[in-house]
Amino acid sequence: QVQLVESGGGLVQPGGSLRLSCAASGSILSIYAMGWYRQTPGKQRELVVLISNARSTTYADSVKGRFTISRDNAKNTVYLQMNSLKPEDTAVYYCHGVVNGEDYWGQGTQVTVSL
Repeated sequence: QVQLVESGGGLVQPGGSLRLSCAASGSILSIYAMGWYRQTPGKQRELVVLISNARSTTYADSVKGRFTISRDNAKNTVYLQMNSLKPEDTAVYYCHGVVNGEDYWGQGTQVTVSL
């Protein structure tokens, strides 16, 4: 069984920064893409950023230039550095990974950007 465990969410003021982490554990043979999605009440989950095992990245236009994804393959972990946060970034952030050819999701971590 594979698990994705997120950490690093919280409350931050506009303009501030947060760093999210997502660690994959379990019987891992291969990890292809990993990434982050976010969701607010009443809306569909949306892509924030993806990173492939070759470290190619795809960012949502709304976060380009502010968010940076990185990946540590030795630790099966991805990180999301979020800078210049805006109130509209408030959401539950979910880690996603394609592990052993299957899709896995983390439990979600709340990010709140507010005064």
